Amino acid sequence: MNKKKKITISDVAEKAGVSKSTVSQFINQRYRYMSADTKEKIQEVIKELDFRPNDNARNLKVKKTKVIGILVANILHTLSTEIIRIVEERLQQNGIKVFICNSADDPEKEKEYIDLLISTRVDGMIIFPVGNDFKVYNYLVDHSIPMVFVDRLVDGIASDSVLLDNHAASFLAVSMLAEKGHKDITFITLPIDIPITPRVERIEGFKKAMAAYHLEVNQESIYALPSGEIKETLSQRFIENTLPTAIVAGNDLVLREVLSYLKKQNISIPEEVAVVSIDNVDYSEFYQPSVTTIGQPILQMGIKAAELLLERIENQAQTPFITYRFAPELNERNSC
Repeated sequence: MNKKKKITISDVAEKAGVSKSTVSQFINQRYRYMSADTKEKIQEVIKELDFRPNDNARNLKVKKTKVIGILVANILHTLSTEIIRIVEERLQQNGIKVFICNSADDPEKEKEYIDLLISTRVDGMIIFPVGNDFKVYNYLVDHSIPMVFVDRLVDGIASDSVLLDNHAASFLAVSMLAEKGHKDITFITLPIDIPITPRVERIEGFKKAMAAYHLEVNQESIYALPSGEIKETLSQRFIENTLPTAIVAGNDLVLREVLSYLKKQNISIPEEVAVVSIDNVDYSEFYQPSVTTIGQPILQMGIKAAELLLERIENQAQTPFITYRFAPELNERNSC
């Protein structure tokens, strides 16, 4: 008498026309991104083949590694280093170790790190995205690897996200300057050839704020440049045109270049030009004169990012994804 062949997950996957991973997710009730038709088909095949999922489920669950990956777009940003510190501290309280990978604003490097983290079977990822190509992150979505985006969004990818209300940050900077009588305000940020969320949104916020105060925006009002070109561009701008009354630096790296240029040219702050930076930096209080900044609530943002990832890892939460935007904070000092 022939022994009855034991039905395996591969048999179910083949007959249902889906991957073994999809069947595994069905058995473990991880239905995120699984259509109703797929669920129904798998259920029918399991019944038809008399497959015993409860007898096999233990072998299908991947043991948690208690490790997560943090992919940083550029570790030079103050925001990145501070949030990493907060996230790492919070996750370690839950017995989770952290791998930190610096993509250095290189989409290809970021992709290589994602592949590496997947191969090490991390339980989830916190990502400061470099690019806007959803295909890079789609593998994580397809394989139900929890992730949280920080500081930036990616079109076409549904994920929990934590970032500043960038429109409000620019509006806060412009309104503060306008109420002090400034009319000729220049905004400087890093390149937007890749539509990086905070850069694009802060420009949009700047334009809206200038319009709200009936202030002119022309081709000398907004610059989106690599950091290495900022000093040269400012020099050319000041030779060909009158000095603006105020400069808004779009982030901490831009601020460094602006302050370096103004100091080298002996242009006094705020007597000749006022300076405001979006993103706080440690030296803003001690620089002479101290620099007015529009800060991010980094502690709250870091804690929220860690808690969101823990929730997705521990409970395989089926709740809708949410984008959390945090209000900017005005730190008014002597540079205005």
